[in-house]
Amino acid sequence: QVQLVESGGGLVQAGGSLRLSCAASGRTAASYGMGWFRQAPGKERELVAAISSSGRTTSYADSAKGRFTISRDNAKNMVSLQMSSLKPEDTAVYFCAAAWGVGVRNTLSSYNYWGQGTQVTVAS
Repeated sequence: QVQLVESGGGLVQAGGSLRLSCAASGRTAASYGMGWFRQAPGKERELVAAISSSGRTTSYADSAKGRFTISRDNAKNMVSLQMSSLKPEDTAVYFCAAAWGVGVRNTLSSYNYWGQGTQVTVAS
């Protein structure tokens, strides 16, 4: 069992930056692939970025490439999403998720545990 708690969301102006954090608890949290998803009102939840259990492999949605960076600190059981050059279309609730297995997982159905989400609002 893995428990996930996100933090760091908020209101930011377009072009600004935010850093989201996800605290994972559980005996084997460091053995899970991790991902950040987002869901805007009226839209489906979508993958933003994913990272392998070791942190050596990452994957990004096209919308996130060059602007977002996912990282993890297994010693602290933390996963972060550094977001820069934010746009109004990045406005959404952002969720942290954990997937059984050590690799990168790029599909929503691959994830087994979810946080409660944190709101990110980008003002134009």
